[in-house]
Amino acid sequence: MSDLLRAPAELKYAEELDWLESIDDNPKPFSWRLSPKMIRLFVLGAERSDGLDREVAQKWFGDRSIVERAIVTLASDRGLLLIGDPGTGKSWLAELLAAAISRNSTQVVQGTAGTTEDHIKYSWNVSMVIAKGQSRQSMIPSPIMNAMESGTIGRFEELTRSTSDVQDALISILSEKYISVPELDSDNIVFAKPGFSVIATANSRDRGVNDLSSALKRRFNFVRIPVVTNKKSEAEIVRFRTEELLRRHQIELDVPPTLLDVLLRSFADLRAASESAGSDDEKLESALSTAEQIGVLEDAILHSNFFGERQLTARALGSSLVGSLSRRAPEDLAIMNKYLHGVVEPRGKDEGGEWPEFLAGGRDTIATLS
Repeated sequence: MSDLLRAPAELKYAEELDWLESIDDNPKPFSWRLSPKMIRLFVLGAERSDGLDREVAQKWFGDRSIVERAIVTLASDRGLLLIGDPGTGKSWLAELLAAAISRNSTQVVQGTAGTTEDHIKYSWNVSMVIAKGQSRQSMIPSPIMNAMESGTIGRFEELTRSTSDVQDALISILSEKYISVPELDSDNIVFAKPGFSVIATANSRDRGVNDLSSALKRRFNFVRIPVVTNKKSEAEIVRFRTEELLRRHQIELDVPPTLLDVLLRSFADLRAASESAGSDDEKLESALSTAEQIGVLEDAILHSNFFGERQLTARALGSSLVGSLSRRAPEDLAIMNKYLHGVVEPRGKDEGGEWPEFLAGGRDTIATLS
C-alpha cells in the first residue's frame, strides 16, 4: 500500500478485517463478509467488554445508535441515505460500512450536475460496438451495476447534486432491483443479487439544489449525521486524522496538546460568532466543520515541516487558520481580523501561553492577503 496515495478502507485495514472475519461466528445477512456486530466493532472500535485478543481502533467518531441504524438499514430492502452538514464524516462512514460488508468500497458514483443516467446504469465501448455490435461484452457497467451483479454495496456521493432524471433512474434500481438493457435482444436484464444495496450521501446545506422526490425518499432510510459539538470527541477525530497524515507523509512531528486546544477553542469561537451573526456577510464562507479543522492543522504541519523549524508552532497554526478560512476578500478577512483583535488579543493578555504567537501568525497572514 506504500505506493498508493490513499488506500481504500478495505486495503488499509485488510489485516484487521481478515482477523475479524476469522473469529466472527455471528449470523450474517446475505453474502456479507462480517456480521452486524463485527461491523459495528470495526467502525467504532473494540471495548474491554468485547473480550478480544487484540485492539481494534475506533475509526469513526459518533453516536453508536447512528452506526447501528445504518447497518440495520443495509440489511433491509431499503437504501441508506446519510445526510448532514459538510465535514461530518458521512463519506468516511459510508466507506467503512462498504469495506466491512463487501470488502469493496470503491463502487462509487459521484453526483454532480454533469452526472447522467449512464453513470448509474451502463454505457458502451464504442470501438467494440463498431467491430462486433452491441453485446454484454461491449457494455460498460456502472459501479452501481457492478454492485448489483456481485451482491455488494454501491455508493452514491452527493445525491442531491445530481439532476432529477438521474435520481429517477435510481428509483427503479432500488425498487425493482434490476436494470433493463433494451439495446440487447437477449440476456438483456441485469438482476441484483442478495446483498446489494446503495449507500448515498447528501449535504443538508444542498437542500433546494435538486430535492429528492417523494418516491425516492420512500426507498431510502434517512440517517442524519449531526455536527460534532463535544470538544473531547472533536479532539479525538482531529488527533486520529492528524496521526494518519503524519504516517502518510512519514513526518515525525509532535502536535502539542496546547496547540490542539488553541485550534479547538478557535473553531468554537468562530462557530459561536457565525451563529450570532446578523447577515451572511458577517459569517465566514467556511462551514467551520471538523474536516476543515483538520485541513487547517494539516496545512500548518506541512508548512512547519517543509519551511519551518520542523516543529509545529502557534505562529504557523495562526497563519494557517487565517489562510485556510479566508476565502472571500474582503469579507472573510474582515471577520478574521475582528476575531483576532476582539477575542485572541485579549485572551493572549489574560492567559498567555500559545495565544500571543497564534495572534502574530494570524496578523501576518491578514497583512499579506489584504
